[in-house]
Amino acid sequence: MIRTAFVLAGLGLGLTAVMAQSNPIAERQQAMKALGAATREGAAMAKGEAPFDSAKAQAVFKTYADAAKKAPALFPDNSKTGGETTAAPKIWEDQAGFKAAFVKFESDAAAGASVTSLDGFRTAFGAATKNCGGCHEAYRIKK
Repeated sequence: MIRTAFVLAGLGLGLTAVMAQSNPIAERQQAMKALGAATREGAAMAKGEAPFDSAKAQAVFKTYADAAKKAPALFPDNSKTGGETTAAPKIWEDQAGFKAAFVKFESDAAAGASVTSLDGFRTAFGAATKNCGGCHEAYRIKK
């Protein structure tokens, strides 16, 4: 009986993983939520609302770099509509530009990963978050 419960639980987790992999809209929405959370934490440090913490700063940039690597694959042709997506058609019309935006974002995130001071963090954080705004302007439908 216990073995059956473990098997069913494992199958449930496996099914959840497969469903997530087959739903790029949900995956990219989760990735963007993680970026938003990291950005809020970074903004609090940059504004002086939270104390600068080198480990937290590095975590912000790691989240950015991880998302930058993963995100382009989360926009396959079959995910242009549905799931309350705000992805603009320009993503699929300008794949080269879209992918280049993530390469720049990843590069800026990597540059920020080694900051050790609040001033360095503010500079690197500003550069990285400019990528967010630029990408949203060009490749996101405004609600």
